[in-house]
Amino acid sequence: MDTLKQSILELITETSTNLPPDVRRAINDAKAKEDMGTRAALSLSTIAKNIKMAEDNVSPICQDTGMPTFEIKTPVGVNQLVIKKAIYEAVVEATKTGKLRPNSVDSLTGANSGDNLGPGTPVIHFEQWEENEVEIKLILKGGGCENKNIQYSLPCELEGLGKAGRDLDGIRKCILHAVYQAQGQGCSAGFIGVGIGGDRTSGYALAKHQLFRRVEDVNELPELAELEKYIMEKANELGIGTMGFGGVSTLLGCKIGVENRLPASFFVSVAYNCWAFRRQGVRLNAETGEIIRYLYKDEPVAMNLDAESDQPAAERREVVLQAPITEEQIRSLKVGDVVIINGIMHTGRDALHKYLMDHDCPVDLNGGVIYHCGPVMLKDEQDEWHVKAAGPTTSIREEPYQGDILKKFGIRAVIGKGGMGAKTLKALGEHGAVYLNAIGGAAQYYADCIEKVEGVDFMEFGIPEAMWHLRVNGFAAIVTMDSHGNSLHADVEKSSLEKLAQFADPVF
Repeated sequence: MDTLKQSILELITETSTNLPPDVRRAINDAKAKEDMGTRAALSLSTIAKNIKMAEDNVSPICQDTGMPTFEIKTPVGVNQLVIKKAIYEAVVEATKTGKLRPNSVDSLTGANSGDNLGPGTPVIHFEQWEENEVEIKLILKGGGCENKNIQYSLPCELEGLGKAGRDLDGIRKCILHAVYQAQGQGCSAGFIGVGIGGDRTSGYALAKHQLFRRVEDVNELPELAELEKYIMEKANELGIGTMGFGGVSTLLGCKIGVENRLPASFFVSVAYNCWAFRRQGVRLNAETGEIIRYLYKDEPVAMNLDAESDQPAAERREVVLQAPITEEQIRSLKVGDVVIINGIMHTGRDALHKYLMDHDCPVDLNGGVIYHCGPVMLKDEQDEWHVKAAGPTTSIREEPYQGDILKKFGIRAVIGKGGMGAKTLKALGEHGAVYLNAIGGAAQYYADCIEKVEGVDFMEFGIPEAMWHLRVNGFAAIVTMDSHGNSLHADVEKSSLEKLAQFADPVF
């Protein structure tokens, strides 16, 4: 039992901290295709550095370690209850050591279990097979990309593409639309798994199962192999790009599976996964629980850490800001500027924004910076908190609150990923604030910018949702929504919709 637990703990650690070779190759290839000096190239350079830092530090690649999902195959006669117990114990241990963030939240009370255990978490699927070894595959899929999953019921009408019928061409349109609607909110450039058919539940399961395929493999069904190739080509013509900043790398992988369906139902289910594609697997000795071999480890692949540009790009300038920030400084910023923040910033996610709508804040936020972030935190022997991972979360969830919060507290800068909507954009102009897009998933890169944890409030919300007060130095992000009514996110969404419409005519 102890050997089995340690093997599973090793699998969790490896999955959380070390991207597999096929994913690394895809990211290196994407980096090579972008023009030097662009926002996309800058983002991919940061991503490459972050992957290397996570491997070296044996710390989470992204602070959102997601919903651990295990797919397990066992020989006949192996006690699956023992395996499940070992998984639970390994998950608890991985959470204590900061390899997993506590992510299991009671859906009714909002209480965080603190150990990643609870009804339905982690997700474990068992299947028997006739081989003599145990196979365990694990995927850590964060909430940001999980929120961009989408399911279509054919026939349907799709924005930019028109009618999608119950045929291969209708499926094609659904998949393209799924990539379009994700924009940069799922930490593009991403990977997608597609499930054709089944029911609403099995269709999503099939889509997620496709993410366990290797990036470079070819579908055994010729028509689906052709469709996968087509989607990879056309999705990367949409111009959404890395982080939704524009560019040629929007999709890094597309895998499609198919199941039979009911005559009355035709579902196309799409599971979107961010660039931080954390999936790994092992074969275990069925008697001892020892790891025999890894499933997604070939020859090592080093990340391309070449500078994204030898010279500063003409399209951007760099501005250093010391918090608290003045309105005059904010009004001088424009979309495309790179901002380097020093001083104090405060994390705030869903629970905090909801609370602040009706309550005062325990700290003065006038001129301050709010960071949409749910970090991985650990205490040392002196009872002091340290940040283990601290990338941005998807900001659009705070759209109902953000404008009101800006006005109420005098906040000057909001940091997150994926951009925000029209209400927030209007408030930025009215109250003199700016939205800064950090690089999604770059949890080690940003943790390295945090010099000290100055304090914390609202621990009752759980570690990810608490309000952490962080002293930072050299924290870089890009202005994507300014105080003059400009939004890079709105511009990219509009242009990508125009390009999407070019694919409305039937192909298959």
